[in-house]
Amino acid sequence: MTVKKDQWINLAFVFGVIGFIGIANSFFDEYTIRILNNIAIFTILAVSYNLINGVTGQFSLEPNGFVAIGAYVTALLLVSPEAKQYQYAIVDPYPFVLSLHANFVVALVLSGFFATCLALVLSFPVFRVRGDYLAIVTLGFGFIIKIFAINYPEVTNGSLGLNDIPEFSNLYWTGGIAIIAVITVLNIVNSKFGRAMKAVRDDEDAAIAMGVNTFKAKTFAFCTSAFFEGVGGGLLAALLTSISPDLFDFFFTFQLLIIIVLGGLGSTTGAIVGTILVMGGSEWMRFLDEPMKFFGYTTPAMPGLRMVVFSLILIFIMLFAREGIMGKKELKDLFKGRKRGAK
Repeated sequence: MTVKKDQWINLAFVFGVIGFIGIANSFFDEYTIRILNNIAIFTILAVSYNLINGVTGQFSLEPNGFVAIGAYVTALLLVSPEAKQYQYAIVDPYPFVLSLHANFVVALVLSGFFATCLALVLSFPVFRVRGDYLAIVTLGFGFIIKIFAINYPEVTNGSLGLNDIPEFSNLYWTGGIAIIAVITVLNIVNSKFGRAMKAVRDDEDAAIAMGVNTFKAKTFAFCTSAFFEGVGGGLLAALLTSISPDLFDFFFTFQLLIIIVLGGLGSTTGAIVGTILVMGGSEWMRFLDEPMKFFGYTTPAMPGLRMVVFSLILIFIMLFAREGIMGKKELKDLFKGRKRGAK
């Protein structure tokens, strides 16, 4: 089996990430590892969200709903029956809720499975519309999931949420699944399904005229995205050890939208770069909120300054990179461009 030249770059990147994960636990403190875990989880969410929004060109605003489903499924399966009985203070949980229990791997798989099943059911009414109407429909779905989580305390414990979730998520789990998600999405994008998705994005009517089954392409992208968003939600629950409906409001979707637009719609590499900048940058700039010394003068603490500076940086980037940092290009395309320029 031969490996194409373009694939060597992706393989080198994957092995580099694996090596980094292997040494990170020994060289970084707990706070830095926590940030890296967040980056890995949001990488899973961003590359999967980019598959439906960027590659397929469907303006979907549903990620918070699928992430919430994954988080609650994982939490309900990991929390012990005794802990559930203690936590449900508003009303008693349903008997089947107390009986739910599984190991971490099964919980993640089921989280992705339930999110995928719901995406498949939703695809029939959702893809009857396009553009802004599609955005409104999927936005409403996210609100419905949040309202369900609040108004059915027998299942979700209502607005109190679920606590004492075992902390299974570590850098090996989050980083390993992030690599799997990136490889899976890249293989889909470079397959015949990926070409069909790009055809839908560029001109759906022309794609239909050329015989492309656009509903099948959009549904496949939607369900794949939902699966990884469900798994990412499960990893997030097992990292935070506590979840509530407020965690999965529209701001969650908006944050992912910023990431994929900043990195470049349609670029999986761009989604990774956007995740590192947004999730990592916002944390690493926390020193701006604290008192600082300039030439012997100590400035007072200014909470929120980091977000002001971070927002200005985002505005600056978008002004000079209208299609995002990567546009629709991948990492291998940059190396191709350099080789041509060298010639």
